[in-house]
Amino acid sequence: MKFLIYISQPYSIPIGKPLQEEIEKRGFSVRWFCDEKETYNALSMNEPLLYTVEEVKEYAPHVVLVATNMVPDFFSGIKVQVFHGFSVGKRNESRGHFNIRGFFDLYCTQGPSTTEPFKVLQKKHRYFQVVETGWSKMDPLFPLEYIAQEKPTVLISSTFTERLSLARNEEAVLEIERLSKLGKWKFMVILHPKMDAETVLRFEKMQHQDFTFYNTTNIIPLFKQADIMLSDTTSAITEFALQKKPVVTLNNNKPEAYMLNIHDAYEIELALQKAFTQPTEIMQALEDFIEKTHPYNDGRSSVRVIDACLRFLKEGKQKRKPLNLLRRYKIRKQLNYWGL
Repeated sequence: MKFLIYISQPYSIPIGKPLQEEIEKRGFSVRWFCDEKETYNALSMNEPLLYTVEEVKEYAPHVVLVATNMVPDFFSGIKVQVFHGFSVGKRNESRGHFNIRGFFDLYCTQGPSTTEPFKVLQKKHRYFQVVETGWSKMDPLFPLEYIAQEKPTVLISSTFTERLSLARNEEAVLEIERLSKLGKWKFMVILHPKMDAETVLRFEKMQHQDFTFYNTTNIIPLFKQADIMLSDTTSAITEFALQKKPVVTLNNNKPEAYMLNIHDAYEIELALQKAFTQPTEIMQALEDFIEKTHPYNDGRSSVRVIDACLRFLKEGKQKRKPLNLLRRYKIRKQLNYWGL
């Protein structure tokens, strides 16, 4: 049995790694393929990599696990959407998380809040299956563990989208810098991998004893070290919240009941203070949110994904997908651009 993990961006590597481990544990074959050549630089040379379309064709996978939006229709095997993030309302859902692009045979959903809409779409389109598995990226988060720090710790995360970005809000950055120098809290910072170089450099220069910038896509170890998060509108919020830890958001595009959402930089300090107290209503809202978004806390989502793939193959449910000519052309053009 041969699996292919198909990604575009470096931030999808932590999605694929638990899947790779589960595939190898079962004695199956697995390879990686990136449709953007620069992403290979973020993968270890020790990983089983395929670099060209011809190498993929020769490998002939039975299952292609996809952590991006599109996948070449001419690759062999069933195409399985495992998602590159949670739905966070950055754009209209019909054009974002729930956009049916005509490439996939199987959707492995993260929890009831994504399963239910996809089940409706399954009945409408009738050529793909939907199985709720949980999200492989979250496997290393569990079991939950508390890592004590010398000081109460804030993890700052920010999206790269300018109109939504905390890191590109001048007043917010100045307030964060001021708070970090008071000495009462420790700050850790992660930025979206697509963040502009100027903003990244600014945060690197802000570093001191209580303020550390991390240039990494392996963010779960940082989640475990933080007591609360300060963010904007990014998928990392949902990932962090699964630990049952409070989140303060600045101008979140679609604030949830579990968030302490504020609108001005001067509110950050009081909001963080409140978050550290773990208000009862916030903690209950977190429980409710987790139950509908990603109720799996056993670290076995990858097991369920691979089980779903094998079951799909055994039952032979693959059906003819739409012609999808424009998107097929786009993916060929993209691969050709990168010389793959």
